[in-house]
Amino acid sequence: MIQDPEKFRTVTALGIAQTLAWASSYYLPAILARPMAQDLGLSTSTIYAYFSMALLLTALLGPLTGRIIDRRGGRGVLALSNLVFAAGLGTLALAQGPLGLGVGWGLLGIGMALGLYDAAFATLAGLYGALAKGPITGVTLFAGFASTVGWPLSTFLDAELGWRGACLVWAALHLGLGLPLNRLLVPAAPPPAPKAAAEGPESPAPPQAMWVLGFVFAATGIITAAIGAHQPALLAAAGASPEAALLAASLTGPAQVAARFLQFSLLRALHPLWMARVACVIQGLGALALLFLGGPAAAAFALLHGGGNGLHTIAKGTLPLAVFGPVGYGQRQGILSAPARLLQAGAPLLFGLLMEAHGAGALWLTTGLCFAAFAALFALRAR
Repeated sequence: MIQDPEKFRTVTALGIAQTLAWASSYYLPAILARPMAQDLGLSTSTIYAYFSMALLLTALLGPLTGRIIDRRGGRGVLALSNLVFAAGLGTLALAQGPLGLGVGWGLLGIGMALGLYDAAFATLAGLYGALAKGPITGVTLFAGFASTVGWPLSTFLDAELGWRGACLVWAALHLGLGLPLNRLLVPAAPPPAPKAAAEGPESPAPPQAMWVLGFVFAATGIITAAIGAHQPALLAAAGASPEAALLAASLTGPAQVAARFLQFSLLRALHPLWMARVACVIQGLGALALLFLGGPAAAAFALLHGGGNGLHTIAKGTLPLAVFGPVGYGQRQGILSAPARLLQAGAPLLFGLLMEAHGAGALWLTTGLCFAAFAALFALRAR
């Protein structure tokens, strides 16, 4: 566990703020897209198109955000994200048509670039350098509950206040909770160390390392987005009853958090490269079990997929640190995440089309990506 009180306070503040950020942005459409569309006379797919636009904007702004955090630290950027999130959610609450929706989702896309994992991880790398692995894992433990908290709360708020009221409450939480956490409890970054001192002994990464990591992050991002959008329907297509499919899918979130806790408590010495390889293998084995065994393997698939997702999230923050070191972490993280975010925007649509044509056989795509990413990771070595 984290023994340093200052570090513990920082991880706790960032973890809670990240839970709020994810719950009120990335996980928002799953609950509010339908009532939003019905109220405005639009199709649900139109709302998801706006969400995809927001993800594209996030991808484009990621490298710039990372570069700013590398130079000035992340506290100000994260605090700004709360203001932008609040403005975007408030704009959505007042939207009367496509223009208002476009502005609102555009602001949320900017907020996601400023305030989700990449920015939080870069902030921790700036604060703790090569020792940021533990704090990064700690933050993911908190934020692993974003959907567990966000989906029920959005559902409750929509039922009590309508979708507009739900957006306003989320905006108020950014101003009343997220902003103080990020601004008052996250330390200011120390001055950037000279490059040679920060890097330590020379151990340059191979020239292809950026390409390999970019592919791995893109492949795992596609898997997460595709299955996350269709998991209950996928399990039903594999032969599970609708009730069993929903029950099995509900195991994904707890498995995700359990894998992170296991890594944080018992497997802290496991190198990020091996952690990423293990994540790829268990997700691939879960997919193969569902493909060959059908409905009876639904729970096993959900547990293995969720566990792999939990480890991938940690690896996404710690692998670049292990391969390249802390210098330039923020900008590098933004560049590595951009292809994944761009492809994630279209992954649910592509996987849905494959399911329409091939049912659970669509899993062959994600299975192939799992093992391709596993193989690619052997081209990397740690510093």
